Amino acid sequence: MAADDGLTITPPYGYREIVPLKKTDKVLLPGGLTPEFCRTANSLALSASEFVSAARDYPITFVSGDEKAFAPVALLGLAEKQNLFIDASGAWIAGHYVPAFIRRFPFCLARATVEGKARTDRIVCVEKSYLDAGGLPLYDADGKVTPNWSGFEQLLQSYENDLELTAQMCEAFAKLELFEAFEFRVMNAEQASLTIKGMYRIDEKRFTALKPASHKAMVTKGFMGRIYSHFHSLENFGRLYQRALALATEQAQLQKRDTQR
Repeated sequence: MAADDGLTITPPYGYREIVPLKKTDKVLLPGGLTPEFCRTANSLALSASEFVSAARDYPITFVSGDEKAFAPVALLGLAEKQNLFIDASGAWIAGHYVPAFIRRFPFCLARATVEGKARTDRIVCVEKSYLDAGGLPLYDADGKVTPNWSGFEQLLQSYENDLELTAQMCEAFAKLELFEAFEFRVMNAEQASLTIKGMYRIDEKRFTALKPASHKAMVTKGFMGRIYSHFHSLENFGRLYQRALALATEQAQLQKRDTQR
């Protein structure tokens, strides 16, 4: 979005129009429901501190647009616009980890430019459509933070700090040439009935062959635990496929009932 004062803010993925948050703003909070964009997202960005929790439920892979810079994501579906972890009401299915990318909504920290010059800091912003006079106040009459905002404020700051660590981690992996492209295939007889491309993972052989000094650096920087969480998470491809099959069966049964009425 571009403001009249020359301020230009680029919204993150899934956000429509964001504006700088004011202390006087009242905001409609999601209340357990997910934002519309993630209901058709088959993957969402992850930060480094989320690996252990996310690895219990989702395959953690990496994406790249140029094979130089990489970023981790949690895979949520096996088809375009398929999220297998959203129920019919729009809530995240209970018992599964909810990525911070979603939990921070409708707020975010965004980079801005003023008259074409990029600012070094980030601005706390809110999805404009969630501003409403009937919403909840984030600050009281004395300008003090209310419980409605304190949790979001802490989440935004910790998430922002973690994104920096995540970028450093991926840069270190790339420098050591640990990434390899891979595909997920479901074989039907001798033919692939399902193939997902465009993913990267840590090459276990290259990782094992690293020099002791490099292994020590991974431990010292706190990256080793993330690597093993990533390895373990890849077992979730099978579980994700079973979820997709169960959903397809359920939808087929519902369609059959509708046609019989």
